[in-house]
Amino acid sequence: MLRVVLVLLVVALYIYFIIDVARTPKGQARTFPKWLWLLLVILLPLVGGALWLLLGRAWPKGGGFRRKRGPVAPDDDPRFLRKLDDDVWSKKMRRRRGEAS
Repeated sequence: MLRVVLVLLVVALYIYFIIDVARTPKGQARTFPKWLWLLLVILLPLVGGALWLLLGRAWPKGGGFRRKRGPVAPDDDPRFLRKLDDDVWSKKMRRRRGEAS
């Protein structure tokens, strides 16, 4: 059973490495051209993948994989709230102008 789990883990890593190299934009591969990295990962499954992670992959600046911080919902977005306030103010001013005329 342990052997099956290890084989599945190795196959999953192999597929991950291939997809990661394939999805990396052309200009972001370091050290070698992207096509050479893909060839290395395919021909040397675990070694090529480890080399890709260490030498070829361009890691995000800031050192993390965290998602960019920003509003999660519209009511958390200051621009959205400002637009709502502006709309309310505009309607109020239109009503005043309509009543005053």
